[in-house]
Amino acid sequence: MKSPSLNLALWGMLCVIFLCSEPSQSIDIDIGLTIPNPRLSKAYTALQAWKYAITSDPNGFTSNWYGPDVCNYTGVYCAPAPDDPHSLTVAGIDLNHANIAGTLPEELGLLEDLALFHLNSNRFCGTIPDSFRNMRLLFELDVSTNQFSGCFPSVVLCLPSLKFLDIRFNQFEGDIPSAVFDLKLDALFINNNKFSSSLPKNIGNSPVSVLVLANNNLNSCIPSSLTKMAGTLNEIILLNTGLTGCFPQDIGLLNQVTVFDVGFNNLVGPLPESMGNMKSLEQLNVAHNKLSGAIPESICRLPKLENFTYSYNFFCSEPLTCLNLKDKDDRQNCIPNRPLQRSAMECKSFYAHPVDCGAFGCSPRSPPPPPPSASTATTLSSTTLAPAPAPLPTVAFKASKAPKA
Repeated sequence: MKSPSLNLALWGMLCVIFLCSEPSQSIDIDIGLTIPNPRLSKAYTALQAWKYAITSDPNGFTSNWYGPDVCNYTGVYCAPAPDDPHSLTVAGIDLNHANIAGTLPEELGLLEDLALFHLNSNRFCGTIPDSFRNMRLLFELDVSTNQFSGCFPSVVLCLPSLKFLDIRFNQFEGDIPSAVFDLKLDALFINNNKFSSSLPKNIGNSPVSVLVLANNNLNSCIPSSLTKMAGTLNEIILLNTGLTGCFPQDIGLLNQVTVFDVGFNNLVGPLPESMGNMKSLEQLNVAHNKLSGAIPESICRLPKLENFTYSYNFFCSEPLTCLNLKDKDDRQNCIPNRPLQRSAMECKSFYAHPVDCGAFGCSPRSPPPPPPSASTATTLSSTTLAPAPAPLPTVAFKASKAPKA
C-alpha cells in the first residue's frame, strides 16, 4: 500500500504531465450533453461562476468556456483523481499571461482536487476566496502580478499540501503572519507588495530554498534565527525592505546560499568575518546601506563568488583580492586610492560616530569598526562625490525552482 506522501508525489507528477499537454490531447472522453462524474459537475459549476466574474478577456482565453466538457476549456487540465484513477477531475488551471480582469468567486473552492493554480500576469482584483481552504491537494499557488489587495491571504495557511507560494507584485498590505514561516514550503515569493510588519523571529523555521521579500516596508533587524535555515536556503532577496542594525555574527552558517541580496537598506556595522564560510555564494549585494570597516579578505576569496556589489557604503579598506573579482562595484565608499569615493569630509563625519550594534537590540554589543587611518583621510581629500544613485530597482526575481510562466 502506497504512503500518502508517495500518492501526493505521484499526483503532482501527473499534474505536471497534463500541464505540459494540450487540453484536447490530455482528455479522451465523450461527455456529450451529460457530465460523467460529480467531480466534473462541481468543476462545471465553479468555472461557470468564474466566467461570470470575469469582466475583461481581450484575448478570448475563456471564449470556449461553455458546455459540460470542462476538460477542454482553455487553461483547464484534467487528470485521474488521486483517490480514484477511473474518475477524471480538474487537476490544474493555468491562465498565465492572459490579461484577464475580474475577481475570484467563492465557487472556486469546489475544485477540491486542484493541485496547480497559476494566474500570474493578469488583472484580477479583490481577495483570495476563503473557500480555497477546500483545496487540500493544492501544491502550487501563483497569483503574482495582478491587482489583489487587502491583508495577507491567510487562507494559504490552511493548505496542507502547498509547497510553492507566489503572491508578488500585488497590493497586499499589513502584517506578514508569522505562521507563514511554519509552512512546509519550498519557495516563497511575497515581494513587491505593501507589507509593513517586522520580520518575525520564527523566520528560521521555514524550510524554503528560495525566499524573496524585497520591496516591502518591514523595518526590522535581520532575525538571528535566519541561520537556522542553513540546511535548505539557497537564495534570499531582502532588497529594499527597511532592514536596520548589524549583520548577525554567525551569518556565515548559511553555507548553501548562492544569492544573498540585502541592498538598499539601512544596515550598519562591518561585514562579519564568518561570511567567508559561505562557500556556495555566487552573488552578494550589500550596496546602498551604511556598512563600514574593512571588507574581510575571506569574502573575496570565496570560490564561487562572481558578483560582489558593495557600493554606496562607508567601507574604509578592501583587500586586493576583491579587485580581481569578475564583477564588483566599490564606488562611493571611503577606500583610499580608489576612484569615485566619498569625500574625506563625509567619511570623517561618519566615522566620528562609531556604530554600536547592540544599540539596535538585534545582537550583543560589539566593538565598533576601526576608524580610517590618517592616510585614508589624506587620500580621500581629493575625491569628489559621484552623481546621485540610480533609481531604486524593482525586483522581478524568478528562481530556477519556479514553474515556467
